[in-house]
Amino acid sequence: MSAAASVEGFMPFRGYETWYRVTGDLAGPRLPLVVAHGGPGCTHDYVDAFKGITALDGRAVIHYDQLGNGKSTHLTEKGPEFWTVDLFLAELDALLAHLGIAGRYAFLGQSWGGMLGAEHAVRRPEGLKALIIANSPANMHTWVAEANRLRRDLPAEVQATLLAHEAAGTLTHPDYIKASMAFYDRHVCRVTPWPAEVARTFAAMDADNTVYRHMNGPTEFHVIGTMKDWTIEDRLPQIAAPTLLISGAHDEATPEVVRPYREKVPDIRWVLFADSSHMPHVEETEACLATVSDFLREHDERG
Repeated sequence: MSAAASVEGFMPFRGYETWYRVTGDLAGPRLPLVVAHGGPGCTHDYVDAFKGITALDGRAVIHYDQLGNGKSTHLTEKGPEFWTVDLFLAELDALLAHLGIAGRYAFLGQSWGGMLGAEHAVRRPEGLKALIIANSPANMHTWVAEANRLRRDLPAEVQATLLAHEAAGTLTHPDYIKASMAFYDRHVCRVTPWPAEVARTFAAMDADNTVYRHMNGPTEFHVIGTMKDWTIEDRLPQIAAPTLLISGAHDEATPEVVRPYREKVPDIRWVLFADSSHMPHVEETEACLATVSDFLREHDERG
């Protein structure tokens, strides 16, 4: 099947620019799907596989680089007070309006993107007809606790290296980064070597980690940024949109991490991918895209 046509553009946002790409036809009958990347501070590259849904069912799929990342305006001079959940919610609202789809759309958020999606959904926007939360925490304290539990299963020498450099504050040391990769290869992406699109995202974060550093911290299990106390658990019953929750059996988003979504979102189903960690869309691409497409087809007509 030939690749669907795509159009790229830049949306003006608060004096800056947000890059986006539309794969497929926004005027088609199916719900357009907006895909939000994780981080905070990643790029669209590693979730690029979701554009394959256009070939499956003909719907338009929109990717975008959140402000400060990828092809959007970089703002390395901005401090932690600038990078807020409200900023990225406003950017999402602006994008929906810019593309003319605010009245009817579906949203898929991966990791931090799912957190953003949940924050968006609890406001009950009228146009949100279906929500996919992929590999996302509902409470950062649970996320860190589970990451550290998983970390205790790493080889002893890896744990020792991590602890030594954290105690010394040398978190950019090559040995610390190498030791961190043992966690990433087990619980973030189990495809080795990493696919090119995943590697591009991490290279981009290495080149400019402004957003990730301020909102998260230096690593997945060392969360000291402004999101360290974030939770949406108590607000989840407010989500009205039908919701699909996906995660991987080896995911850093463990069953305990995603449990609040399963238990508190009124209309939700959970699909666990047995051979995946944090990126089922990369690790089990065909099954993941089919799962998302099948879910969205259920809501095309009523949407």
